[in-house]
Amino acid sequence: MSHTIAAGARQRFVYHQSVNAPVGDAAVADIAAAIGDTSRARMLYCLADGRARTSTELALVAGVTPSTASVHLQRLKERRLVKLLAQGKHRYYSLDGPHVADVLESLSVLAGGSRSAFVPTTPIRLRTARTCYDHIAGALGVAIHDRLRSLGWLSMAARDDEYELSRSGERGFESLGIDVDAVRALRRRFAFACVDWSERRPHVGGALGAALLTLALRKRWVSQDLDSRALSTTAAGRRDLSVRLGVQL
Repeated sequence: MSHTIAAGARQRFVYHQSVNAPVGDAAVADIAAAIGDTSRARMLYCLADGRARTSTELALVAGVTPSTASVHLQRLKERRLVKLLAQGKHRYYSLDGPHVADVLESLSVLAGGSRSAFVPTTPIRLRTARTCYDHIAGALGVAIHDRLRSLGWLSMAARDDEYELSRSGERGFESLGIDVDAVRALRRRFAFACVDWSERRPHVGGALGAALLTLALRKRWVSQDLDSRALSTTAAGRRDLSVRLGVQL
């Protein structure tokens, strides 16, 4: 791209503008330094698959002690490279948005390397679909969550892990047969991102998640094992989830 300088204009070297790096450059250097440590880079790339991890898991990945991992994670959190999600007694870390993953991907291209894929160790029946307290978890729960987000039915509330319904979401859930006002009236959290322990990505928790499970059981989209938390998707369920929500299983 060419730049045009007006005739007669003179370029001058201004010391304090030309020598001192702008604040933005200092911030970039600070973030680059945070990523540049080998242990922290391992943690970040472990999270680049979109799945959350505990500090203990990330300590093993980085090859450091849990206390050292906590220091590293605190620095990454302060630079807004990772975020912390507290869920009961568990603390999960994930990348602080897709923009961080984009930066890591670009660095991988420059480095010419490749990353190993996440391999869950959860038994296949529980990984496919199961209950998590009173909502749908496993690959099915994550697929429903992702579809509701892509449809724009769920939007982030004031807290990072809380969800609200858009107008289209309210209409959509009502059309499925869920009384949204009744769900809101319950004395519990309305909807939140519950980190799935096998997929390490969110499914829908809270009163709305419970209403989805109740709906799925009532419409016989899924059947529940008597002796475990496993759910089995029925043929009718696969058809209805595809037609009504666009969830492909």
